[in-house]
Amino acid sequence: MLGFARTLRAAGVAASPDRVEAMLSAVSALDVLDATAVYWAGRLTLCAGPDDLDRYDAAFAAYFAGETPRRTASAAQQPPTLAASAPVDAGAGTGEEGEDAPDLAAQASGNEVLRHRDVADLTVAEREHLRRLFALLVPAAPMRPSRRRRPSHHGAVHASRTVRRALRDGGEVARLLHRRARPRPRRVVLLVDVSGSMAPYADALLRFAHAAVRARPSSTEVFTVGTRLTRVTRELRLRDPDRALAASGDAIPDWSGGTRLGEVLKAFLDRWGQRGTARGAIVVVCSDGWERGSPDLLREQMARLRRLAHAVVWVNPHKGRAGYEPLTGGMQAALPSVDVFVSGHSLAAFEELSGVISRA
Repeated sequence: MLGFARTLRAAGVAASPDRVEAMLSAVSALDVLDATAVYWAGRLTLCAGPDDLDRYDAAFAAYFAGETPRRTASAAQQPPTLAASAPVDAGAGTGEEGEDAPDLAAQASGNEVLRHRDVADLTVAEREHLRRLFALLVPAAPMRPSRRRRPSHHGAVHASRTVRRALRDGGEVARLLHRRARPRPRRVVLLVDVSGSMAPYADALLRFAHAAVRARPSSTEVFTVGTRLTRVTRELRLRDPDRALAASGDAIPDWSGGTRLGEVLKAFLDRWGQRGTARGAIVVVCSDGWERGSPDLLREQMARLRRLAHAVVWVNPHKGRAGYEPLTGGMQAALPSVDVFVSGHSLAAFEELSGVISRA
């Protein structure tokens, strides 16, 4: 139940500690194996207003076996029931008839279908549903070894602490004290292309960046690139995803403009990267590689970035399409300095990207 409360907070519901305590008290008086009782106990205690209800339903559906709770018209006289979520038509929004869709997609749940759909091909209703799923995404943070060692039950013997403990015990070594290095979060830097060619994917990329910032606010930096460089980390620290993206949109002056990756990347390295933001970090560049500037400048700056960063990950939404080949001048210039080249066209691709970042 505490894990579910954390999921709610990640989805934008302000589940305060006192509300979580009330939820636990309610559940302890009910049958915790009764999904209907758990649903209403959490809804009545964790939701602060009508705006939280849709996010609560989406979080409950994702956290507990993919079932969506629905209230019937006679809920006042009858106990609430849980109904399975209706599958999304695999042909919706693509011009295909539902009866021509593959049998496997027809039998899959709506969430599972949306996970693998290209975000550029979704309808308005499907985009709204996908936004709720993005709010539940919690990217794992990569870790790095720390030079500082802390007391531990295992590891190397801490000689000085062992001797001091022995002196307090009359000079006899009663037991050995140990220490070992504890891992620390590694910095993650996301450079999101918001040019016109990336417009169908910019919203999804920024929602992934928001989830990353919410998971590790102290070790995640987000910049947008196009014709200029804009830092939007502060705006993405807002808890509500829609408010965070609205604030980011107000701060970005070159939304849906051109692309000058080489010049913008040089500005990032000169002002931020060389001073330590990119040093030893995992840098994720989200772009389709359409470069209006000089590919030679981009190649030079990517090589410079590779020398500073721990790993460079390039996310290209077009890579998820069948038959794609990186033939643009920007991609040809950047790929020699890229460690991992992944797609970013669907929720499943972003989940894969989260795993790539955590293992880098």
